[in-house]
Amino acid sequence: MVDKYVPANASRPISRLMRPVKYFFHLKVAGGMLLFLSSLLAMVWANSAWHDSYHDLWHAPFSIQIGDFGLSYPLEHWINDGLMVIFFFVIGLEIKREILVGELRSVKKALLPIIAAAGGVIVPATFYHMMNRGGPGESGWGIPMATDIAFALGMLAILGRKAPPSLTIFLTALAIADDLAAVLVIAIFYTAKLSISSLLIGFALLGVMMIANMLWVRSPIVYALLGVAVWLAFLKSGVHATIAGVLAAFCIPARMLVEPDTFLSAGRRLLDRFERLTKTMPSLPESRMMKWRLRIGIFQNQHQIETIESLERVCEYSQTPLQRMERGLHLWVTILILPLFALANAGVEVIGDPKEMLLTPVTMGVVLGLVFGKPIGIFLFSFAAVKLGWCVLPAGARWKHILAVGCLAGIGFTMSLFITGLAFTDRILTNEAKLGILVASMIAVILGGIALQLAARKDRLVFQEAPGVEEDGDYQ
Repeated sequence: MVDKYVPANASRPISRLMRPVKYFFHLKVAGGMLLFLSSLLAMVWANSAWHDSYHDLWHAPFSIQIGDFGLSYPLEHWINDGLMVIFFFVIGLEIKREILVGELRSVKKALLPIIAAAGGVIVPATFYHMMNRGGPGESGWGIPMATDIAFALGMLAILGRKAPPSLTIFLTALAIADDLAAVLVIAIFYTAKLSISSLLIGFALLGVMMIANMLWVRSPIVYALLGVAVWLAFLKSGVHATIAGVLAAFCIPARMLVEPDTFLSAGRRLLDRFERLTKTMPSLPESRMMKWRLRIGIFQNQHQIETIESLERVCEYSQTPLQRMERGLHLWVTILILPLFALANAGVEVIGDPKEMLLTPVTMGVVLGLVFGKPIGIFLFSFAAVKLGWCVLPAGARWKHILAVGCLAGIGFTMSLFITGLAFTDRILTNEAKLGILVASMIAVILGGIALQLAARKDRLVFQEAPGVEEDGDYQ
């Protein structure tokens, strides 16, 4: 969006080379494609002749030592409990934004996706529990509860080009509510022994972050330092460290210092001042050398530099720290953290007969939960909420669209893989669960695509049978 306002002569060769790359990474499908490629690479690597190197790499110890204080964990642990904190931090920012100004800001808007998400949590967990009750895989009931928002939205963008726009908003709100439920499940049910002293230190530091928020502290460095301290406290407390990311996100300021009207008036005054300063500069000969010197030295005028710096501050103060952090971190989460997590965690080593591995209770429980539990739970809970008059369907959406969203919500992937690592320590159970997640996610994509195509076909038939109604009109 910003690049289109930059003059063509200001573009540099590196900018032109990087433009297609930037465009790709800002597409909705980019995150899903990178996750898929990373997972495919992990699967091939883990089942190749170099499978030992795969496991040796992620279990290699990595240490940080500062004086007497040190942390030493396997590389996989640093990714899952370290880098993934940033992913959960971004999730927390998204949840807070949605609660303040998004689809979760009012009971009326939030009710349908929240109820749908509840169905998408309860029914899959029930399906899994029925398959594994009393067995060694019983603790994995949280695995089929989660939806991978990047994958799901990417697939909706690809497969649902003719779906109503409100469906994307509904799926986003549903996935965020789903993520919130997954975070609560991790915090409550997948927590090791508690260290009360470390936990109290963590909450005290969160209190310091809240005080900084109330004092209008806006520096990202302050919140980054406090956030790292909160993470360390939770890491030592027994509560999973990624919860620190979500809680820290809720402490980030979501208020702007400069209102839109003030931004407009101050921006105009500063731009007018800069124009006056530029016009009053002494004219120089029109030789090529003088033009080059002018371009190099035009901002050596101190008043111009001060004007630009003031304009930068006005632009910064007109945005909330929450928005700036979410936008700044989102790309890194998409292109680095999640693909790295998938590479480290999606390497399912198929041991023995693949058919037998597919039919184990853990694998079948995950597949049934994600492929059938998700759409059934989301559809039935949404249907009941609408029929009871508690809420209405999204604009332009029909029940076939809700069923299609339920199918796409069966793409568990990132959060499901993450919960697998918390639920199981046994390598065989872990591989069975990961296989179930990968198989279920592929089936969910196929079923979601079919459901979206059937819904679009039904809409075309309705428009053809209704004379005088244009397909791109406001028909609902």
